[in-house]
Amino acid sequence: MPEDTLDRTPVHALLADGTTVRIRTVTPADHDRLQGLYEEMCPDNLRFRFFSLSPNSARLAADRACAPAHPGYRALLAETRGQVVGVAEYDTGGAGDEAEMSIAVCDGRHHRGVGTLLVEHLVSAARAEGVTTFTADALSENREVLRLFADLGLRTARRFEGAEVRLTIRLDADDAYLTAVEARGRAADVTSLTPLLRPGAVAVAGAGRKPGSVGRAVLHHLKAGGYTGRLFAVTPNVSHVLDVPSYPSVGALPATPDLVVVAVPAAAVPATAEECGKAGARALLVVTAGLDAGQARALLAACCAHGMRLVGPNCLGVSNTEPGLRLDATFAARHPRPGTAGVAVQSGGVGIALLDGLSRLGIGVSSFASLGDKYDVSGNDMLQWWESDGRTELALLHLESFGSPRAFSRTARRVTRRIPVLTVDAGRTEAGRRAAASHTAAAATRAMTRQALFTQAGITATRSVGELMETAALLHSQPLPAGTRVAIVSNAGGAGVLAADACAEAGLAVPPLPPEVIDDLLAVLPEGAAAGNPVDTTAAVGEDGLADCLDRLTRHPGVDAVLVALLPTAVAAATGDDLVRALTRGPGHRAKPVAAIRLDQDLPVRLLPADGGGTVPSYAEPQAAARALAHAARRAAWLARPVGTVPDLDGIDAAGAQEVAERFLSAHEDGGWLDPRTCARLLSCYGIPQLPWAWAETEDEAVLAAQRLRGPDGRVVLKAHWPGLLHKSEQRAVHLDLQGDAQVRAAFRDFGTRFAGLLTGVVVQPLAARGTELFAGVVQDEVFGPLVLFGLGGTATEVLGDLPQSRIRSTGGTPIARLAPLTDHDVHDLITAPRCAPLLFGARGGAPADLEGLEQLLLRLSRMAADLPQLAEVDFNPVLAAPAGVSVLDARVRLVPRRPHDPYLRRLR
Repeated sequence: MPEDTLDRTPVHALLADGTTVRIRTVTPADHDRLQGLYEEMCPDNLRFRFFSLSPNSARLAADRACAPAHPGYRALLAETRGQVVGVAEYDTGGAGDEAEMSIAVCDGRHHRGVGTLLVEHLVSAARAEGVTTFTADALSENREVLRLFADLGLRTARRFEGAEVRLTIRLDADDAYLTAVEARGRAADVTSLTPLLRPGAVAVAGAGRKPGSVGRAVLHHLKAGGYTGRLFAVTPNVSHVLDVPSYPSVGALPATPDLVVVAVPAAAVPATAEECGKAGARALLVVTAGLDAGQARALLAACCAHGMRLVGPNCLGVSNTEPGLRLDATFAARHPRPGTAGVAVQSGGVGIALLDGLSRLGIGVSSFASLGDKYDVSGNDMLQWWESDGRTELALLHLESFGSPRAFSRTARRVTRRIPVLTVDAGRTEAGRRAAASHTAAAATRAMTRQALFTQAGITATRSVGELMETAALLHSQPLPAGTRVAIVSNAGGAGVLAADACAEAGLAVPPLPPEVIDDLLAVLPEGAAAGNPVDTTAAVGEDGLADCLDRLTRHPGVDAVLVALLPTAVAAATGDDLVRALTRGPGHRAKPVAAIRLDQDLPVRLLPADGGGTVPSYAEPQAAARALAHAARRAAWLARPVGTVPDLDGIDAAGAQEVAERFLSAHEDGGWLDPRTCARLLSCYGIPQLPWAWAETEDEAVLAAQRLRGPDGRVVLKAHWPGLLHKSEQRAVHLDLQGDAQVRAAFRDFGTRFAGLLTGVVVQPLAARGTELFAGVVQDEVFGPLVLFGLGGTATEVLGDLPQSRIRSTGGTPIARLAPLTDHDVHDLITAPRCAPLLFGARGGAPADLEGLEQLLLRLSRMAADLPQLAEVDFNPVLAAPAGVSVLDARVRLVPRRPHDPYLRRLR
């Protein structure tokens, strides 16, 4: 049963109006409340539910839902503030994979998505129990329920039978269903954030009467920033704080606040949150730090019970610079400048740095959220807000942990198609991960997993806050380059050399210019200029000559971007020429990015105002300019690629694989490594090719197997096996190049002698033909799910300390990784990785490997990882890739008890 289908704990989810409901399994104790739900319905709704009016209908419906649990039946209810607002149920009748389902929503709660949300959760529970089809009956005049199923995203058929409609709903969820669920979730999420980011009334609890308190600083910022809504302080025994009306409690306020800023001591946070919920507040911003585990649980319980969205605790605050709102609920030193960049951080210090940097550059901020310990509102929420707010053109993130990475990944892949999403890749080292976990009270993500997420989602990942600002400046001000070819222009040859080195180190190309372009440039440059690449204009270049040079280069089809390295000279000063102005003369007609490098610049990056509007980025270091341009080129390449698809695969026996896993785990309660025969059965369920092999437990069996499996050269391999053996080469548990029965017997006896008391059998294989030895594997990330790895393989062993379990074997350096399920683009990226591609594509005149077979192997491995949450580790090493085909020579698989994740289920926290 999936962990998300309510078997163990209730979940909270957002309705269409942004309010929260609690969804859980019905229990016998719910009988009276369920009966009351039906009894309080108006006659029309009762008729829609029961098709006729009967005094016993409500009681019988409650009796059925609250009866002792039995196979094939499930009932879920939705409740808010202790009131049952809806119920949904299905019943298979005890047999088969088809279930009759029904749904009821209380009066006054229609058109808010209660029914749709209940059906989504019911579908998840039914699919986990093997139900493939729902049937439901409805009156033809019940347009609301007919619309609910029509809009659900599942394949639904209708059959009219007089005044009734028979609905048949297929539960084989696909991309259309996931898209529909995501769209509903996105709309609900954005609506739920409105009280937080567009509140009509704000109260600050714990504003403080003395200067220096955090609450007082937030209140001052709200007032001084010009917040246009109603503003209150909550502080006992005073009537005003900073000329803002003050009240002794939230319940005593003259109006219900949409947002309450909580700045009280940690011990008082749970009670304050409960008070806010009872008063009807819709969102909390908890800046208080230092909550212990009990206080944290109580805070979350209050937010769940009363349907409040929560930012924090331990955060800097939130702001929204909309002209008609001007919300600055932070205690930063300065108000953020209004603009177009959305910012979400976990670290308040990083948030202050980004706010100041964006203001200094003139980009400004659309909205800002310091998420702190991130109990609820996350980077995923903010991405969805920026996607829909109509103001944000650039998203900047600094996240040290991911609460719902699968949702974040799906959201980011969609949002990055519309606006650039930039992040600092924080926690790249073990020390950084420990610091992040300590700082935010959340588990930080491993570097390889996080980098796979960023790559697949099209997120621009930088290595520092400075690099983030440098890249933001270029993406904000310049068009994207069509490629990586850069022309460098300089009025000092040495600066041009530095720029060329920086571009090459950043992965950009600095190609020679063709003769016709050189002649064109020399016609407008001073005598003595050199028009190779870099272009040395000499110190004598004037403003007009430099501007003409830039225009000609940006028109050349062999140039994708131009970097201009300038140094102040006495020549320009004497003539009155302003070379910087040459950069900013009408850049709007330049369709390619142009950036300046000014080694004398006092700030790392500036945005230079341009004639007729717009800006041009200027950097103090060539490396900064090159890094920013390289990030822009990667974004352009990512946008140019079509959205990848997960190919359909034939010959997949997912049910058989699940049976293999369940049978193994029933015999091994804590999980473990599969024996060779079980491993082979699992791989065969996915059509993963293996070198022929046989299992032998005696010397004679080994000889017979060798006689059967010998190839044309007559040689075989023996591999020892016992439970827990991981690295055969390290244990010298492999004998190669065995010829004849005598050598096979000798090898078997050697194993028996050296591994007495351990050996359970041997694997006999023919000696493999020549080919490229590769590694393919899977590790199950506890937060992100399965990660597929690929790289060079072989017999040498290298522990990848950055990976869970640290048992994956590899050679040739760290492999590259992608999150499952792999798309066709993901597989292409893996196979064309620089370390592997030359060998696979036929280096030094050799024949290329079977690339189609390799693609199939990776796709099937990905499918196995996506199907089986119990799959903790897979290690195929080596995988032999030859022109004639691809096969796995050695495979290890580890299973652990784990419940599947349902990507279609909407839930909070």
